[in-house]
Amino acid sequence: MSEFIRRERLAQGAFFAKHLPREVIGHGQSDYRLLPQHKALNLFAPIREQATAYFRACGISWHQHANHALSSQVSCINFLMPLATQPALLSRVIGKALGIAPPAMLPVESGPDGSPWFVGFEWIGCEDYLTEAGRSGTRTRGANATSADAIVRFETAGGIETALIEWKYTESYGAPIPTRGNDVRVARYKDLAFAPNGPVRTDTGLTISDFFWEPFYQLLRQQMLAFRMQAASEHHTTRVRVLHVAPSANLALHNVTAPALQHRGSDAFDVFRGLLVRPDDFVSRSTEAVFGEALSDAVGDSLAWAAYLRERYQWVCRD
Repeated sequence: MSEFIRRERLAQGAFFAKHLPREVIGHGQSDYRLLPQHKALNLFAPIREQATAYFRACGISWHQHANHALSSQVSCINFLMPLATQPALLSRVIGKALGIAPPAMLPVESGPDGSPWFVGFEWIGCEDYLTEAGRSGTRTRGANATSADAIVRFETAGGIETALIEWKYTESYGAPIPTRGNDVRVARYKDLAFAPNGPVRTDTGLTISDFFWEPFYQLLRQQMLAFRMQAASEHHTTRVRVLHVAPSANLALHNVTAPALQHRGSDAFDVFRGLLVRPDDFVSRSTEAVFGEALSDAVGDSLAWAAYLRERYQWVCRD
């Protein structure tokens, strides 16, 4: 267990103990885990009902550990769902993340009350671009299909752009993905990964199987999804990028796990970026760099949101 995970377990357990009744919290060593039936309490209070309604209306699957304080899905929702109806603040955050002037945000889909939302969650694309539907012909957002944790759309001088957001919290990786099913994975993705039909350069000497180590397998699938969405001009977009967001203190997440890639560098996200035909289509930023400023000088309607995040995820505003 990394020191970062150890610290976060203690911090989240203390946060739950301070703000929630003891009877909704797990027992023994799991004071950072809620009882499953109380998983909604893992969310910022003002978004609990709308998150539940939104997931139900869109047929989105909650992750298995949505009752866990260290859930990255929950963290993503706590940071981004309050901004789904605050395009001005969202614009500032996205501009910071991508190193551009704050763009004009565009709606992604409707929220549970029918109003436009400027952030969507567990996005799988409007079409089955990666042939993942299988025999049933259906896909579920958030389960058994390549899903971006969040999606935003915006307009710049260059046209309409989309960012697929991959959100990490305490994850770390080491072992390869289970070998069972690799034949299916190879058949499904081998013609979608490499240029000109995919995002990865052809001069690397790599095969699709070389990516079957997390986080590279996930990164590749999301980049393929972005590539296909751009090729299809989904939502009239002219460019689709993947934005990877993670705490700077989660050093273990950066390990280069795939043996075939280890000679290419010591940082997983730098290595992955260097494999792309268009490296700028993958952007890796720390959570602190993206949100720290917005949380430190929040005003008006965002004050409660900022205070909640600063208290619960204390590292996000540390120097």
